[in-house]
Amino acid sequence: MENKKYVLDEYPRPQFARDAWDNLNGIWNFAFDDINVGETQKWYNEKEFDKKINVPYVYESLASGIHDESHHANVWYQREFLLDPKYDKKSIILNFQGADYITKVWVNGTYVGLHKGSSNKFKFDVTKHVKFGDVNNLVVKCEDSISTCQPRGKQRWHDENYACWYVQSTGIWKTVWMEYLNNSNLEMVKITPNIDDATASFEYSLSNFRSDMDLRVVTEISFKGKTISEVSIKPDRSYFKLIVDVTNDSLNDGVHLKFLLWDPQNPNLYDVKFKLYGGELLLDEVGSYFGMRKISIDNGKVLLNNHELYQKLILDQGYWPDTLLTPPSENAILEDIDKTLAMGFNGVRKHMKVEDERYLYWCDQKGVLVWSEFPATYEYNDESIKNFIPEWLDVVTQNYNHPSIVAWVPINESWGVPNILVDKKQQNFTEALYYLTKSIDQTRPVIVNDGWEHTISDILTIHDYEELGSVFAIKYVDKDLVVSDKLLNTNKKCNFANGYSYKGQPIIISEYGGIAFKNNVGWGYGNQVKTEEEFLTRYMSITNEIKRLGYACGYCYTQITDVQQEVNGLLYEDRSAKISLPKIKIINDNIVI
Repeated sequence: MENKKYVLDEYPRPQFARDAWDNLNGIWNFAFDDINVGETQKWYNEKEFDKKINVPYVYESLASGIHDESHHANVWYQREFLLDPKYDKKSIILNFQGADYITKVWVNGTYVGLHKGSSNKFKFDVTKHVKFGDVNNLVVKCEDSISTCQPRGKQRWHDENYACWYVQSTGIWKTVWMEYLNNSNLEMVKITPNIDDATASFEYSLSNFRSDMDLRVVTEISFKGKTISEVSIKPDRSYFKLIVDVTNDSLNDGVHLKFLLWDPQNPNLYDVKFKLYGGELLLDEVGSYFGMRKISIDNGKVLLNNHELYQKLILDQGYWPDTLLTPPSENAILEDIDKTLAMGFNGVRKHMKVEDERYLYWCDQKGVLVWSEFPATYEYNDESIKNFIPEWLDVVTQNYNHPSIVAWVPINESWGVPNILVDKKQQNFTEALYYLTKSIDQTRPVIVNDGWEHTISDILTIHDYEELGSVFAIKYVDKDLVVSDKLLNTNKKCNFANGYSYKGQPIIISEYGGIAFKNNVGWGYGNQVKTEEEFLTRYMSITNEIKRLGYACGYCYTQITDVQQEVNGLLYEDRSAKISLPKIKIINDNIVI
């Protein structure tokens, strides 16, 4: 059954990498449990189910080997694994990069734990439940509702696709893997660069810390194999912070800057190795990296490394025809990124999805700016709030170290807060999201409600699918009129919720375009075009009018690829080009005054 075309075997967590790990992707046994009897009947003791599935591809996808697009609320997975006896003194950690939505795990018939969420990664310590040198039985149950109180992004909650909602994704959809640790190890390290004083701060969290263990943490920073700094510290508690000077004479860039910045033209990355010792015994070793870069806002402009940044983004929903939300391969990730750059965009708005960490890794490596967005709920109530906040904060914490991420976007177009224009409770919720995000990350702008009806936000973002550049120019010529809310976009939405007003934020047209070719089975925004020439004329017209706005700091075009019935991509679903990529790049690269 296994199709080599659909195999994810790369290390899933490149920002925090260890050598001792095993990939559990591949063929698992699988079963639907439509009447939810599996737990009562103790399916967690089963050694085989009636179907096979290719993990981590969801059963709705072709790549899974099942390809059933109907909704099944309860699904079960089973596989066996062997543990090398050399790990018998280690902690055995079972990692899930993503499973949608409630995940329950049993090892050798014993219940291990539960996780709720779809976009945040999670893990279980299964040490007490495994056998070494013998076969172990791993069983996973995933429960996934069609509730609109659950963060679901673009996953449909009806039987059929409609508008911009697509086939749902149920169960395991990112890599499952095992790692082997000593009892005391590095739980995480939060890395914050500071280009203004040429330092990087490291905030360490140690697991199972004891003051009598004579622990020592060594931090080695290098650039292209050359050591820049090495610092050793003896922690007196499980959490501690270290600030390291990253200047080095060998990195003089010719203008007396003795460290190298990360930016889209030169995505310089420093490698860092963390070593935890107990006495002279090496307990843990982790490889990571960071970029020396700064995102800030000043006088109505977004700055990168203290210089004005014009963002040319493309909206990217991260869907593939055969694998849905899961990348089919590492090469597929690279193809999307490389074609984004080939068209002259310098970043992506990753829409309604927390993307695979391998994608973020390659954005770090290639200098692609990322707006990190979260899947929407579609109701506002206490349940939605309780589902949304913990998972969103997990995502911010887990992806904090990626230099490519330059903005956090928890909500889009008032989805999940439909009455935010006038409802104080919903306004308070978005303010809480803003300040909670800032409590974890003060280094990036937060756009709480992208597109319209802003409350508190670091950037004023506007969605407008006006198809004529001449009309767009008239509507947006007067900045004061735009920010006063006397101007309505094509969706007839106000820029600010009641009680809020413009405070001098940068302005970005964060959705526009959506041009589709004439197609009888799909849709785009506005009138569909028939030829490449007609497309390029319209694309140039509207894009140039945005560039002519002296007060706008960038744009985000909708979108990179077709997604199922939404056929307004610059690429088809299979990533073949509809129009010449160099011609798109010429328009993006050349500002018309």
